[in-house]
Amino acid sequence: MSTVPDFASFYVAARPTLLRTTYAVTGDRQLAEDAVQVAFAKAYASWSRVHRASDPTAYVRRIAINAAIGHHRRASFRRETPVDRLPDRVADPAPDLLERDEVWRAVRALPPRQRAVVVLRYYEDLSERQIADALGCRPGTVKSQAAAALATLRTRLGELDPAEGDRA
Repeated sequence: MSTVPDFASFYVAARPTLLRTTYAVTGDRQLAEDAVQVAFAKAYASWSRVHRASDPTAYVRRIAINAAIGHHRRASFRRETPVDRLPDRVADPAPDLLERDEVWRAVRALPPRQRAVVVLRYYEDLSERQIADALGCRPGTVKSQAAAALATLRTRLGELDPAEGDRA
């Protein structure tokens, strides 16, 4: 028997079941179709090995489900959450702009390691452990770098007093 007819017969017989199973896992017809298509494409590419498996349908099912779950995982990071209601008025950001510019200028002036710690801690909201992992150091190093950075920022910025009229 030829490889292509064997695969074609397998495809015709197995596709409906795999599609139902993948749809049950995903709840999304298009995603199920895509996952099954990916699974059959992979099975076809290695059909000489797949058709000798004790249960080729189980083999392709696993590929399809893994493809669907992987796609769902990736899509969940990209999914947008609609905003039900936007605020009627947005506060005027102008009073904060000067202060923000001064703060960011001071942060950018920090040594690279301290700047990274400040950004990861206060902008990305990572824990000391997560920062240590990201920077390849110990949590104690993160603490000391953060303390040094904050001391430098306090010195450079002083007390930012919004009541001060003019800033030069």
